[in-house]
Amino acid sequence: MAKQNIAEQFVDILVRAGVSRLYGVVGDSLNPVVDAVRRNAAIDWIHVRHEETAAFAAGAEAQITGRLAACAGSCGPGNLHLINGLYDAHRSMAPVLALASHIPSGEIGLGYFQETHPDQLFRECSHYCELISSPKQMPRLLHTAIQHAVGRSGVSVVALPGDLADQPAPERAAETALVTSRPTVRPGDAEIDRLVELIDGAERVTLFCGSGCAGAHAEVMEFAEKIKSPVGHALRGKEHIQYDNPFDVGMSGLLGYGAAYEATHECDLLILLGTDFPYNAFLPDDVKIAQVDVRPEHLGRRSKLDLAVWGDVRETLRCLTPRVKPKENRRFLDKMLKKHADALEGVVKAYTRKVDKHVPVHPEYVAAVLDELADDDAVFTVDTGMCNVWAARYITPNGRRRVIGSFSHGSMANALPMAIGAQFTDRGRQVVSMSGDGGFAMLMGDFLTLVQYDLPVKVVLFNNSALSMVELEMLVAGLPSHGTTNKNPDFAAVARACGAYGVRVEKPKQLAGALKDAFRHKGPALVDVVTDPNALSIPPKISADMVTGFALSASKIVLDGGVGRMLQMARSNLRNMPRP
Repeated sequence: MAKQNIAEQFVDILVRAGVSRLYGVVGDSLNPVVDAVRRNAAIDWIHVRHEETAAFAAGAEAQITGRLAACAGSCGPGNLHLINGLYDAHRSMAPVLALASHIPSGEIGLGYFQETHPDQLFRECSHYCELISSPKQMPRLLHTAIQHAVGRSGVSVVALPGDLADQPAPERAAETALVTSRPTVRPGDAEIDRLVELIDGAERVTLFCGSGCAGAHAEVMEFAEKIKSPVGHALRGKEHIQYDNPFDVGMSGLLGYGAAYEATHECDLLILLGTDFPYNAFLPDDVKIAQVDVRPEHLGRRSKLDLAVWGDVRETLRCLTPRVKPKENRRFLDKMLKKHADALEGVVKAYTRKVDKHVPVHPEYVAAVLDELADDDAVFTVDTGMCNVWAARYITPNGRRRVIGSFSHGSMANALPMAIGAQFTDRGRQVVSMSGDGGFAMLMGDFLTLVQYDLPVKVVLFNNSALSMVELEMLVAGLPSHGTTNKNPDFAAVARACGAYGVRVEKPKQLAGALKDAFRHKGPALVDVVTDPNALSIPPKISADMVTGFALSASKIVLDGGVGRMLQMARSNLRNMPRP
């Protein structure tokens, strides 16, 4: 039996850690690893057209499955392309192992062709980033990298010189047990007692939930019912907490809607559950705040806390709920539910008025129809910018759907690459990329990856020929928009030229039929919808400075954005209020 080389041993360890795909672009320093993947039936090499796509795809796979995913880039420029997607995966707490191939080991530090220092470059976007400098070092170093990525939920980067990858592996190393899942963490009894004391002493409590509430929906609902609390959420918490929620008061932040802002500011005690919500301008500074998070470095970095609780949200609530006194007074909860419904009533007209005749098509209308027609377990990947707004306000969560995007890193061009990673996890599950024309054009080359692997991703392109979120930022600053327009082709024709299904929609009456046809198509499809460039969104709370900015740019039309089926949910919650 032929002796293993380092590349083969590397790939074997990835397989043992549960990795079934390695996304990347081939290159000479990666050749031994790519060949090792070719000869290992348990793992596939996924050839993308840009390494940035590889990192985004791996991050999306990790978010969908909760398991380790992997990507790779060749030396120098190849692995440098990974960095944007790795930043996103790291900030999304997605366990990803990145292989940054390196120049020949004897040339490091001598200004060799394509030389960079990946062991230094990727430190800021990883929990662990190290260079393999000898064959004996590789197994333990790779094990350590995997443990960091899985155990701390983020990125690990391993730099491997191409010449070392081709060297014989040392005698069979001991197969160290690998951690492939995270434990749950509960706070100590002293912290639980202090939190109980705060809750029992407060008359009005509001819960504000983030992605750390994943898997804790039932516990949050039980807790909210016991203490009669309104429940708001951040964007990343929406898919985990909004559905089947009779306490829902919407979302806060720049893309917010409803009464979440009021609920967080008019309470006596605000409890932040599993959220690292970055916009402290939307958080109160004159109420008591307690925060529960499994990552202690998140505690108190956004707002001044009266109590920091280190623990998993679900386990914390399981300990907490039985110990708090039930509250009987619903006045604050009912007041916020009514404010929420009233707020939604006020903005829903933005897209319902003459929507069936408006040309160009309202993007809000596109999102609303998409929400109705998409599968109940669809995965939506969302481009940064206005697509974030439409997804936040119109895609209805139900506990089975997933909505992922570059919500913490805020990168353009993420939706299509993330859709690739999401679709590879399950070819039978509907995956919809909500792409803006700017983001799609940036990494459009990887539409060819859909065709090459016959991935049935459906790209719904919100094509307004503009970078609309940037235009909005210019409006707020009182600046005329400049450099934000795109001269676009017929993207549907481009899709057909690539060998995929493509259809262009220019009128509202064409939309539903086009989406249905695309969804029925068995392979990749693109629906190019020409949308209104003047459909911009404004936050639920506007400062005087923002008003001044809009006044200086008064020639632009700013719409409220609408809220889709959330209004129906809010009305239902009002109907279900107990009557005296």
